[in-house]
Amino acid sequence: MAEEKSLLKKIREKELEMSVKVDQARVEADHTLEQAKRESLALITTSEAEGKKAANEFFLAEMENIRAEADHVQAVAKEEVKVVREKGEKNLPQAVERIVTIVLSG
Repeated sequence: MAEEKSLLKKIREKELEMSVKVDQARVEADHTLEQAKRESLALITTSEAEGKKAANEFFLAEMENIRAEADHVQAVAKEEVKVVREKGEKNLPQAVERIVTIVLSG
């Protein structure tokens, strides 16, 4: 009977040891999980910030390209207007003479 109590006592001690180890494993797992959550949150925050920065840089670069293209189109249009105006001014005396001739003959 003493042997049985001794065996039961050993089983009880092993159960307590295992219980302590299980508790330690739970604490470590909780700690690891919390650390992983913090790291993933930091990664998400950093990624969002980098994404916003990249998007803003892309936006600014594209706006600069659009402005440059608009300036080019405006310069071309001004040159075309200038050419048409000069051509029209060259033909003005002939046009006036023709209009006067048509009005006077009619």
